[in-house]
Amino acid sequence: MARSPQSYQKRQRELRKKERKAEKLAVRHGKNSDSDEEPVEGPDEDALLEEFRLLNEKFAAGDVPEDDFEYRKAEIFAELGLGEPPEPREEKSDSDSKSDSAD
Repeated sequence: MARSPQSYQKRQRELRKKERKAEKLAVRHGKNSDSDEEPVEGPDEDALLEEFRLLNEKFAAGDVPEDDFEYRKAEIFAELGLGEPPEPREEKSDSDSKSDSAD
């Protein structure tokens, strides 16, 4: 015996409801169910935190000057999304320092 069209339509509605619920749940957990591509990842937080740890150790040991430490710390924090990137440094080139010493 064949099923009635109403029961087929009811199953289709229930299936769509389940699909929408799964999509909403995926969005809440930061996943896009429509995309087969890998999500674009931001910076590797673990690597940046490890770099910051090493920078702190070098600074504590006196291997890194304070201004270099502060500048690199600001760069790392900006990459992590915890602050604004630092202003670009104005570094003297080798030719500038040689011309200064020649005078």
